Amino acid sequence: MERTTQVIGQSGAFLDALERASRAAALDRPVLVIGERGTGKELVAERLHRLSPRWDQPLVIMNCAALPETLIEAELFGHEAGAFTGATKMRAGRFEEADGGTLFLDELGTLSMGAQERLLRAVEYGEVTRIGSSRPQRVDVRIVAATNEHLPDRVDAGSFRADLLDRLSFEVVTLPPLRARRSDIMVLADHFGRRMAAELGWRDWPGFSAAATQVLTEYRWPGNVRELRNVVERAVYRWDTEAPVDVIEIDPFQSPYRPTSPARVSTAPQAPASSPEPASAERSPAAGSDDDVVAACEAGPSDFKSRVARFERELLARSLAEHRFNQRAAAEALGLTYDQLRHALRRHDLIKAT
Repeated sequence: MERTTQVIGQSGAFLDALERASRAAALDRPVLVIGERGTGKELVAERLHRLSPRWDQPLVIMNCAALPETLIEAELFGHEAGAFTGATKMRAGRFEEADGGTLFLDELGTLSMGAQERLLRAVEYGEVTRIGSSRPQRVDVRIVAATNEHLPDRVDAGSFRADLLDRLSFEVVTLPPLRARRSDIMVLADHFGRRMAAELGWRDWPGFSAAATQVLTEYRWPGNVRELRNVVERAVYRWDTEAPVDVIEIDPFQSPYRPTSPARVSTAPQAPASSPEPASAERSPAAGSDDDVVAACEAGPSDFKSRVARFERELLARSLAEHRFNQRAAAEALGLTYDQLRHALRRHDLIKAT
C-alpha cells in the first residue's frame, strides 16, 4: 500500500509514541491506538504492521463507522450465499482476508454490542463463523484497533465490553494532538508546502513569510495534521508569486456571503438594555463604554494620541482574529487596501517587516 503521507515529526511526545509502537510491533499481540481525528492513527497501524514479522502478509483495513450496524458483522466475518436478503453468493469476511497478516479496525468504539461479542470470540479463540454457517474457521490474525474515544468511560457507561477492552489493550499507543507538538508544525507545513509546490510545477519552494509562520504556529489545529495539510496545500495552490507564502486561510468557508442555516437564524427580540453584556473577548473594540469616552475627552493631547493608537492596534488585532488571520479578508472588512493594512500592522508591531 503506497502512501503519499509520511510519519513526520521531531517532538519528544510524538517520538515517544512512535517508539512505543515500534517496540510493540515485534510482538504478536493486539495494540490499541488512541488519538484525536487527524493525528495519524492509520499511519501508526501501518507502521506496526510493516515492522512486524507479518510485514509480507496482508494488511486489511476496516473503518467500523463507515458501515451500518446491520452489515458490520457480515463485513467482519463474511456470509454464506442466501444468509440474508441480497447475499446472492458466499463472501469471505475481513478476518479471512487478513489471515496470516494484520487487521486494522478503525473507529472501534462504534461497534455494536453484538459485534463486540463476536469479535471477542474471534480474538480469544482465533475462530470466525460466517453468517449463515455453523462451521467455524481458524484464522491467524493480529488485531490493531484505533479510536478517538476514552474506552474505559464507555465500559463504565455499559456501551463497551470490559473483557474485549482487556483483550485488545495489551499495549496502548496514545498519539499526541498537534497542539502538544508545536515544534512539528512548521516541519510538517514545510513538507506539505514543498510537496504541493512540486505538484504545481514550481521551480523553487519559497517557504512561508514571518506572518504566515505566526498564524500556523499559533493556531490550535483541532483537526490536527490532516487539517494542517489542507490549510497549507490550499495556501500554496492559491499563491501566485515567487515570494514566500504570506496568506493563510484557516477556514475555507469564511466569507461575507456565507449562507446562514435556518436553524441558526434568531427570531428572538433584542435583549433589553439591562441585559448583561457579553464577555470582553467577544465585544467589538468599537463599542467603548461611556467611561472610556469621558476619559478620552478629559485626556490631554499626548494622552489622546496614545489612546487612539491603542484603540487602532486593538481594532487591527481583533479584526485579524475574527478573520482567522486572513489579512486580505481583514483589510476588506476594515475598508482598507491590502497594502494599507500591512502598513498599519507593521506600524503597530503586529507583524515583522518582510
